[in-house]
Amino acid sequence: MSDKVIKIPGPDHPITIEHNAGRVIVTLGGKVIADTTDALILREASYPAVQYIPRKDVDMAALERTDHASYCPYKGDAAYFSIPAGGERSVNAIWTYEAPYDAVAAIEDHLAFYPDRVDAIEEIAN
Repeated sequence: MSDKVIKIPGPDHPITIEHNAGRVIVTLGGKVIADTTDALILREASYPAVQYIPRKDVDMAALERTDHASYCPYKGDAAYFSIPAGGERSVNAIWTYEAPYDAVAAIEDHLAFYPDRVDAIEEIAN
């Protein structure tokens, strides 16, 4: 039995997920780490919008899973990846919800990048 509190998004803490109609490219050290036209934009309460990129569009070979974990009562347990090519700056640069709660099920199999731990998260409008 888990003692984790599960919260449902609502008026006090809204979460919306929508398809990004543009292209999203994540780069580090001159290398493209992710390139997709299938990103999801997750907007949560007053936090900045986050691009969630499908794993199929991420260079998973450039990533290394870490032991770091966190918990969000709205989304679930997060696992983390580092980008070894980025050195210390890129430790735990990426998070993912591998079994997200139903309210945010769309972000399963997607990765999100901390903007300050990569060189760029570029959005190109279509």
